[in-house]
Amino acid sequence: MEMVVERENMIRALKRVEANKGAAGVDGMKVEDLREYLKESWPEIREQLLAGTYHPKPVRRVEIPKPDGGVRLLGIPTALDRIIQQALLQILTPTFDPEFSPFSYGFRPYRKAENAVRRAQEYISEGYRWVVDMDLEKFFDRVNHDILMSRVARKVKDKRVLRLIRRYLQAGVMVNGCCVATEEGTPQGGPLSPLLANIMLDDLDRELMRRGHCFVRYADDCNIYVKSQRAGERVMESVKRFVEGELKLKVNLQKSAVDRPWKRKILGFSFTWDKEPRIRLAPKTIKRFKDKIRELTKRSRSQSMEDRIGALNTYLMGWIGYFKLADTRSVLQSLDEWVRRRLRMCYLKQWKKPKTKLRNLIVLGIPADWAALISGSRKGYWRLANTPQMNKALGLAFWRNQGLRSLVGRYDQLRFTS
Repeated sequence: MEMVVERENMIRALKRVEANKGAAGVDGMKVEDLREYLKESWPEIREQLLAGTYHPKPVRRVEIPKPDGGVRLLGIPTALDRIIQQALLQILTPTFDPEFSPFSYGFRPYRKAENAVRRAQEYISEGYRWVVDMDLEKFFDRVNHDILMSRVARKVKDKRVLRLIRRYLQAGVMVNGCCVATEEGTPQGGPLSPLLANIMLDDLDRELMRRGHCFVRYADDCNIYVKSQRAGERVMESVKRFVEGELKLKVNLQKSAVDRPWKRKILGFSFTWDKEPRIRLAPKTIKRFKDKIRELTKRSRSQSMEDRIGALNTYLMGWIGYFKLADTRSVLQSLDEWVRRRLRMCYLKQWKKPKTKLRNLIVLGIPADWAALISGSRKGYWRLANTPQMNKALGLAFWRNQGLRSLVGRYDQLRFTS
């Protein structure tokens, strides 16, 4: 605990929490107010931590819709508890992380989703062309506190630290103004939660390595690669027994399956069925992308085209920054075209009246007789947005001048620099 509250460690934790920003917890304190608060209150808080008497506040419950339906329950700790958790994380990570499995990629230093997808691609190239895609049901909500604490206690001997971690696990959740006790689970949203998840699932990694399986795990998503469907079904059954028997967790049978890798997804990606498989975007990833673009370009969004393009650019560049790993450039090109068609539809909706459409198309360089075919048409906006007239009037050069960023352009930059 002395290492946790040491000045340099706390300063690093404060800077990290400030950089991450985030919403306020149940006490309403904003991250930007945290530094001033600590100037007055830190000596007392430090003494409580060293004496083992500090009690965290409950987390604030937030529900985030999942792409596949349902909600993900997030627990937002107070700003003060976030900095203490971050300080704990910075001391505990060097203790636990070096001995984690090399096939675990989630929430670890110098590891990322790209490494997991590349490793899966290697397995498929080596002939492991069946995958046991295992999903743990509500993992973060079902973690058994006693089992987790016994894993933490293997390396942490300071009882004050163990007591503090257990108090964070049992701090409770504020729901409609009432504090609900948490008998199991580790709330997603705090800095410490990902490390605790990896500690809990390290036993699963060790078991899979002991059996000699080819696998990748990212948080609670685990993919095991085998050479036949029969082997996959056998592995699924035995690993399910281990997870439910030893770790007291539950496998989500609806989302888990033994199938071909190109029919499943991993971290938003999938693969082609070639002998040397290429990485591609999973169908659900494309669907989520289009749903988000529809939201940003829908008619009911009352905003200028400049603001709309600004919001689109922010999303597009963040999205391609993650999905640059995909080898299917042509898919990105078609998504670029689809985005531009959505924006052309927005212009047609803005212009509304036939006279306005005719005038604007002529201004954009379309001959009057050709423009009249659009202005007088009774076809829908979406269909008209893909006509030769609209493609010529609002083509690539137009959107470049408007400042719209291109997925393919950014993809080429990122692939070239990497």
